[in-house]
Amino acid sequence: MVEALVDGRISFHELPADLSGSEAAEIRRAALEKMTGVRLQDMAHYSMDIETASRRNCENMIGIAQVPVGIAGPLVVRGKHTNGNVFVPLATTEGALVASVNRGCAAIRAAGGAQVFVEDAGMTRAPVFRTESMAQTQEFLAWIRAHEPDIKELAQSTSRHLELLDIKPFAFGTSVWLRFRFSSGDAMGMNMATIAAERVCRKLIVPRTGVECIALSGNYCVDKKPSAINWQEGRGKRLHAEVVLEHEVLRDVLKTNSAALAEVCYRKNLLGSIAAGSMGFNAHFANVVAAFFIATGQDVAHVVGGSLGITNIEARGDDAYMSVFLPDIPLGAVGGGTSLGTQNEALRMLDIIPDPEKPGAAVTRLGEILAGAVLAGELSLMAAFTSNDLARAHQRLARGKPHNPSPGTPFPGTQADPSEA
Repeated sequence: MVEALVDGRISFHELPADLSGSEAAEIRRAALEKMTGVRLQDMAHYSMDIETASRRNCENMIGIAQVPVGIAGPLVVRGKHTNGNVFVPLATTEGALVASVNRGCAAIRAAGGAQVFVEDAGMTRAPVFRTESMAQTQEFLAWIRAHEPDIKELAQSTSRHLELLDIKPFAFGTSVWLRFRFSSGDAMGMNMATIAAERVCRKLIVPRTGVECIALSGNYCVDKKPSAINWQEGRGKRLHAEVVLEHEVLRDVLKTNSAALAEVCYRKNLLGSIAAGSMGFNAHFANVVAAFFIATGQDVAHVVGGSLGITNIEARGDDAYMSVFLPDIPLGAVGGGTSLGTQNEALRMLDIIPDPEKPGAAVTRLGEILAGAVLAGELSLMAAFTSNDLARAHQRLARGKPHNPSPGTPFPGTQADPSEA
């Protein structure tokens, strides 16, 4: 079979169905090694259940791409489903990231913890339809409004864990989008929303109205792309976290002060983002979101939504108030990659254990922990900007080389006091 793959007589997905996942992966690797001249020995070493992964998570498997996992914490999180210390797993290849988040955790711990709040914004799917005229568009929208109960009943029949919260229409000319918004318990819900929307379109809306559904996703959802509608209305979970840091914590842990932090936040996160036309008014949400997503088995492509949001820092005398808001965080405690070995271990370490009697509680806890971790990451990086520690940390941790400026030395003209380093 290896030679058949190399010669092109069969494709990678055409291997016999009676092969195990590991056998098929071994054959594909052997063929690729002959075709490319590259040894793939590291991809062949893994502890993951490749049988499950090859059926549910990845086609044409050849092995596992391993990412280092570090721990930040303990992080003190105070929310509806989290109240106390947690250790945050972060999978990353960026040296200094885990160390930076760890420093933020220390500051938050010294401040008594991060207050967090998670909103269920709902998972969305927005098919696009084509009418023949604006008049038919209005008739179509009127029909949708009149038959929302029927649509809801059919959509919810596809899963006992799914609830249709509302339908938000948008139309111009002969194009109509229907943004279905669902609550999906502890699941991220993208597949559930897609299946429900397809069933409703195919069995109810199209037959009853005669209006054609052009695409099940019309980019008004909006999935895996930065968008104003997700910023404003949210998608998945909307995460909030805040902390008040006293002067001593700023000085001793972060080597900075409230005025310097507020100044950097204003000119970098707000003015800089406005000048650049950015939709992310933050320092590096995506860093922490991506590392957390990989470690816990989330859909990593949703990190694009994780880059949206705002960091706010206010000087309150010598103390500082800091908050973060992330409007577009699709999360799941079940489904997708959450059942894979290493990812499931990370979730269990966070005590993310779905309970059928408490739907949504586990994924809310997951969101609370992520909110606190993002806050920690933002806090540490913003402090590093005020004290000129950023380049030094990357030189030492990411490159393993010394860097000359002494710790806590600010750039000329900044307000961080070197005597407080």
